[in-house]
Amino acid sequence: MNVLLDEVRARLRTLGDARVRASQERFFTPEQRPRSYGVASPEVKRIAQDIYRRIKPWPTADRDRLCVALWEGGTNEEGTLVCYLYRRFAKSCGAREFRMFTRWLDRYVHNWGHTDGLSLWLLGASIANDASLIDSLDAWTRSQNRWKRRAAAVSLVPSARRGLHAREIFRIAAPLIPDEDDMVRKGVGWLLKETYPQKPAETLRFLLPWREKAPRLVLRYAAEKMSPEDRARLKATSARRAGSG
Repeated sequence: MNVLLDEVRARLRTLGDARVRASQERFFTPEQRPRSYGVASPEVKRIAQDIYRRIKPWPTADRDRLCVALWEGGTNEEGTLVCYLYRRFAKSCGAREFRMFTRWLDRYVHNWGHTDGLSLWLLGASIANDASLIDSLDAWTRSQNRWKRRAAAVSLVPSARRGLHAREIFRIAAPLIPDEDDMVRKGVGWLLKETYPQKPAETLRFLLPWREKAPRLVLRYAAEKMSPEDRARLKATSARRAGSG
């Protein structure tokens, strides 16, 4: 494992580009900004493909140790590599992996990019294979960790896109809508936006009681894929609020 880890880091150093690093840093606020080699995403994906071919026959425990070592490297690319890599094992993700991904979220994730990669591809895969894991997300909506609250929403985006678990999605979304953190607001708005195409009537029915009190950011995200008629109902409310303010 150590040989492969050294090879990966040497390759990242070779591919690093200061201009790419500067470009990537613009997407993160200073407190979120991870250390970075400055390697573009397509190159990181290629490295993940190469790693996957080598570790596919490994015992699960060795694979997981490699991923932890990558997370502990603390760079943007190494965390992203874990997400690209483990998504290739999506069919085998279940409750055990969900617990492991939760530990990674608690220990190693400090920005929206890693939150979304872990949530969409890894936590989302576990939920796809075992829907009972959604029940774990209720407690996440009350977490002090902003990224865990965002993950509660984003991990359900794959289900929303397939038209699944609408009742659970609305249950998880409800306590997140009034969240004061914009990263969480964007996450729950995104979830509702992706829920609407498959469940338009249900999504609108859920949002209507919120339209006078939900943050405008959440409503704006949630309305992006709505029909003009449904969007107008939310926008009219927003306009009345703005006028009364």
